[in-house]
Amino acid sequence: MSDDSFKMNYSEGINAYQNARRRAFWQDVIGLLRNKPAELLSFDDIKTRLRLREESYKGLQDVPLERIVGSVGRYRDFTSTFLPKSSTSQDRWSRVYAQVHSMEGVPPIELYKVDDVYFVRDGNHRVSVARQLGAKTIQAHVTELRTPVDLEPGMTREQLDAAAAYAAFLEETGLKNSRPHHQSMQLSEPSRYNDLLGHIYLHQNILEHAHGQGVTLEEAAADWYDNVYRPAVTLIRKYDVLSHMPKRTEADLYLWMVDHLREVRDEYGEDAPTRSFSKALEDFLVKSRLPVPDDLRQEDDDSVMLTRTQVMRAVALARARQEEAEGRQT
Repeated sequence: MSDDSFKMNYSEGINAYQNARRRAFWQDVIGLLRNKPAELLSFDDIKTRLRLREESYKGLQDVPLERIVGSVGRYRDFTSTFLPKSSTSQDRWSRVYAQVHSMEGVPPIELYKVDDVYFVRDGNHRVSVARQLGAKTIQAHVTELRTPVDLEPGMTREQLDAAAAYAAFLEETGLKNSRPHHQSMQLSEPSRYNDLLGHIYLHQNILEHAHGQGVTLEEAAADWYDNVYRPAVTLIRKYDVLSHMPKRTEADLYLWMVDHLREVRDEYGEDAPTRSFSKALEDFLVKSRLPVPDDLRQEDDDSVMLTRTQVMRAVALARARQEEAEGRQT
């Protein structure tokens, strides 16, 4: 590219940068007024919170720009839509702009992929310029860090906290590795992962008593998933219960059914009628004033009955072990 052509494109780049800076300012102002900061995510923060470790190179790909949500080191220099902030060099941004318009173009950027969103490892200015030029995709060398947690652009801090709580539960139980293709166990209330963990500790105690020997938490979690949780989810899906409650998850309903079974046992004591997950699901539909399918009334499953005392002891044990683990980390 000739000097004159570069100078012309560079001058256009300065104007484009200044226009983008003004838009970044107003995006920040609107974000503050709405209490929703317009900022990129920090890759290091997400990597730590979601406990990401294993990396694998996925090659050169065309990546949708709208799915790039963060950066390794420059997340404070751009807004969530990669508009440049005051800390971004006008000269460097304008030079990238000029290079994009040259015959040579720009080299591919480098990205980390986590679930279905991306973080810039190298090439923040190229992403910023490409977005301001209206491009839809960008070429990138992609390295993936696998996670069972779902991530989407525009997630709030609360949603990210919930994702981190789910990742911690999967790692502590070993289900992330023992059941990598598991059905979702995400809860709408992150504080209840302790309750879910309590169920697994209880299941561990039951298995140890039945086998007469020690059972690891990972072994107990896998058995609980196969023989308790997954059958419950199968029932929930079979009768499409969640279509009536879109803001809840399958794990939410699983916990409701277990709580309900405990309540029945508390009410009737040792004379309580035999109650299974299918009966608990039937009770849920009745309580919610929803129609109960005839097939559900005839469902024959052999779900495990739990007493309130057993579960509460297991939950207390789970919380004590979690506090002990947190104490070792500090």
